[in-house]
Amino acid sequence: MPKELQDNVCKEDVFSIIYNKYSKDLYNYLYYKYGESFGPNDKMQDAFIKLLDNCKNVTPAKAKGFLFSVAKNMMLNEIKHQKVVLRHREVKPKEYTNESPEFIIEQKEFLQKYQKALGALTEDQRVAFLLNKVEGKKHAEIAEMLGVTRKAVENRIYTAYNKLKSQIEGFK
Repeated sequence: MPKELQDNVCKEDVFSIIYNKYSKDLYNYLYYKYGESFGPNDKMQDAFIKLLDNCKNVTPAKAKGFLFSVAKNMMLNEIKHQKVVLRHREVKPKEYTNESPEFIIEQKEFLQKYQKALGALTEDQRVAFLLNKVEGKKHAEIAEMLGVTRKAVENRIYTAYNKLKSQIEGFK
């Protein structure tokens, strides 16, 4: 048995030869066995990346077996992942709540009043109010974003809050 000239595939020319020799065969194997939907080209490329990561441990004689084993395992992992995704898609969220029907109706009515009251605010007031209350931005941050003074932002938020409070019963 002749001694191999290379003991690993780390050299660029050896790796290039292996890539040119096995890439088409590996792609075809993955495509024919698993189909296009699991990305055979991506898995083929990933297998070569794994080969490059482990180049010191793989001899050129064992490179083909390594590539095919790694690519096959990646495909099987992808299939398992897709099965889990499908299983979770089939699970339907519960369509019941512990709240009373009256509470749910009140909640919807409040939301409608709130949206209507927000629509009645000026754009400047609405933007400043929502940035502060919904997104949690500080007055100085809002002032910087809008290009106005901090005092102007405070005035807009205060005015918006008072308008909402006057239009919606129980607004806090």
